[in-house]
Amino acid sequence: MKSYTQAWRALIRKYCSSNQFFFRLMLLFVLVFIMLCGFTSNGQQVTATEIIKRSEDHLRGETSIAEVSIDIIRPDWTRTIKLKGWSKGVNYSMILIQSPVKDKGIVFLKRQKEVWNWIPSVERTIKLPPSMMAQSWMGTDFTNDDLVREYSVIHDYTQRIIGDSMILGRKCWKIEMIPLPQSAIVWGKVMLWIDQQDYMQLRTEFIDEDNIKIQVMQCTEVKKLGGRMLPCVMEMIPLDKPGHKTIMRYESLLFNQPIADDFFTTQNIKKVQ
Repeated sequence: MKSYTQAWRALIRKYCSSNQFFFRLMLLFVLVFIMLCGFTSNGQQVTATEIIKRSEDHLRGETSIAEVSIDIIRPDWTRTIKLKGWSKGVNYSMILIQSPVKDKGIVFLKRQKEVWNWIPSVERTIKLPPSMMAQSWMGTDFTNDDLVREYSVIHDYTQRIIGDSMILGRKCWKIEMIPLPQSAIVWGKVMLWIDQQDYMQLRTEFIDEDNIKIQVMQCTEVKKLGGRMLPCVMEMIPLDKPGHKTIMRYESLLFNQPIADDFFTTQNIKKVQ
């Protein structure tokens, strides 16, 4: 970017001295255009929407299979959940609870815009209504939406880059996301910090309609998972509840393994293991 700017400035000085008004005007226009555009580290222009899409693709792949442990931390107790999750694109996901024993076998299924929950203790499959998506998932500080993501960060928000910031020694884009009026999203605004090299989401802030920061998700322990650089640990911290925290840790992660669409069905929800 610096070399481009210096070259254009040199040309402008040259043509200014020769008094060629037309060329001066055109070169000045080009220089201003370059200075106003956003660029990646490779000199390519990039938009907030493209950054978020690349980040989502980097995290998901075409398919993913993950083993995850979740620690729920409270002032007087802690609890650990272990799960296995499958996903395919943005439309399909399945989460199987493996422990603790009392929750073992509970399954959550997302298929297109529908979210289902299988509860083996009562042998019932329940379709979750939109009103439940903002509720706590399994007693954690994550919501049902956070885990199965019924909404789309691409289509349900407007996005814009508002600056740069350093997190974990990595230069990040700071992106502001505002929910669209028709979106069923409780937040007034969401802030994302995305690494400019590997497109990792390293921090998210959730802000209410009164512009008060309610909770923060921060990511740490960056290393290779499934052949990609990703943060292994995500901490969700509600700022209005001292001593409350949920820590999610990836134990393993595989990308782009073949998974048929009919794996993600209400018929299969009772059989998955």
